[in-house]
Amino acid sequence: MLDPARPVLAASIAVFREGLVLLAARGKPPMAGVFSLPGGVVERGETLAEAALRELREEVGVEAELLGFVTHVEVIDRDASGEPIRHFVIAAHAGRWLSGEPCTGPEALEIRWVNPACVGELRTTPHLADVVAKAAVIALGQNS
Repeated sequence: MLDPARPVLAASIAVFREGLVLLAARGKPPMAGVFSLPGGVVERGETLAEAALRELREEVGVEAELLGFVTHVEVIDRDASGEPIRHFVIAAHAGRWLSGEPCTGPEALEIRWVNPACVGELRTTPHLADVVAKAAVIALGQNS
């Protein structure tokens, strides 16, 4: 159970294959139906990198090589009075696809391989286009 009184640490991964990045439409709130990177809450005793790779495997059935840390994103949802109701700190990583064809499930309603330059055209979680652009520099060795 997530404690709304404290920030929740999560990890995600931008996986690249043939120049495209893997995005998944979230299957559960918050932001159900919105495209994001596969990821989720870091479990006790787990590194950020381990969490990112585990969540990728569990959510979409893909294995990847972790290439490096990209950035962190904070998402703070507030009620009408301005009080925080959710606070996530998400450590985003870059990776390269190794195996597995992504599949939908309870965590991922839809999956797409997307050109990094086109991420901003989708309905996404906050800052996703920027995170993917930074991850592309690591994974593809270029600016996207």
